[in-house]
Amino acid sequence: MKKCFGLSLTAWIFIGLGVGILFGIFAPPEWSVALKPMGKLFIRLIKMIVAPLVFASLVTGLVGAGHSSIGRLLLKALLWFWLATAVALILGLTTANLFHPGTGVAAPHVSAADVQNLTNSIPTHHKNIIEQVVPESIFQALADNALLQILFFSILFAIALSAIGEKNKPIIDFLKALTTTMFKLTEYVMYFAPIGVGCAMAAAIGNHGIAIIGHLAKLVGSLYFALFFFVIALLMMVKFYTKIRVRTALRELEEPLTLAFSTTSSESALPKAISAMERLGVPPHIVNFVIPAGYSFNLDGSTLYLALASMFIAQAAGIHMPVSQQIIMMLVLLVTSKGVAAVPRASMVVLTATCASFGLPVEYCTIILGVDEIMDMARTTVNVLGNCMASVVLAKWEKILPPTAPIFAAPTKKGQETSSDPQ
Repeated sequence: MKKCFGLSLTAWIFIGLGVGILFGIFAPPEWSVALKPMGKLFIRLIKMIVAPLVFASLVTGLVGAGHSSIGRLLLKALLWFWLATAVALILGLTTANLFHPGTGVAAPHVSAADVQNLTNSIPTHHKNIIEQVVPESIFQALADNALLQILFFSILFAIALSAIGEKNKPIIDFLKALTTTMFKLTEYVMYFAPIGVGCAMAAAIGNHGIAIIGHLAKLVGSLYFALFFFVIALLMMVKFYTKIRVRTALRELEEPLTLAFSTTSSESALPKAISAMERLGVPPHIVNFVIPAGYSFNLDGSTLYLALASMFIAQAAGIHMPVSQQIIMMLVLLVTSKGVAAVPRASMVVLTATCASFGLPVEYCTIILGVDEIMDMARTTVNVLGNCMASVVLAKWEKILPPTAPIFAAPTKKGQETSSDPQ
């Protein structure tokens, strides 16, 4: 994207973020909260793009790869997703046992209606995975941005297109043109990103106050600590297996990660994440398959948060959970954390369900609601990074990651050419 006044889009997003924070702190709260619709407008603009972009790019990518490789790609992707999720859960439980963030927290004063609302937030479709995966109508799935359902339909559609041979050319040409058009539209929408990000941040601070960070600082700090070490472990695993230049990858991912952090929306980062990984040399059919699939099956930051938050509630309620029960809870979360990305406040839904399943007081979930947005910023960023790294791992596993890809080159200053020599 072209620079504006000599600054990159990433720089303008950080400026918007900073201005939003200052406005939220010093302006009257009602002024800050009044900016919330502008932040929501940016998210709506991104959501407008996501469904057609994912469908068109995924189908063209899978058809190009050949229908015989789709099953293999899916199996390998799921294996990596389960491994990354298991590491995240172990780190979350370990952090909770080391720091005991819930110990000493005062019992919440909540009404019976609040508890009932939390209990009712466990949707029935969360318990029936088939209803989440198979859409009744692809048009309804596209309208709802139900990525898991779009993914399922896209795979079947790509297999059917591959099976009909040369007759698929008009459809493939149309979908390729649609993909190019949606990326151009993404470029236009991103010009609004600094304003949308700033307004969203100002509204969050105006609504909750800057002191929101201090109310449950130990929980927030524990989560950021655990996520930091998870990112280090993830990047080390990826680098060990693929030999990529981690700094080069992170430099290219600045924009999508900044968007994910500031908007707490993985969808806002999706188009930029896809284009960034393709620029780094990861084959498009891998990127367009793995990243959308990861939005339902590879929520590393969210699953780590679930493990930590569950233990926080147990500690706050004074309930001792032996190691054996913690392991069982981890195995349950390994399954229940999948496929709920389309549910609003998905992590809170799964956390509520977990508390109900293990006899933990659901009302303690209300304690976390006050700082959930602060924690959501970090876990959403890690979710996006985890999915981008998953595409690199799968490309290497498939032996189609070119040794001359830019992701192997040493990082250079903005505006300079990047060396293509592998490390």
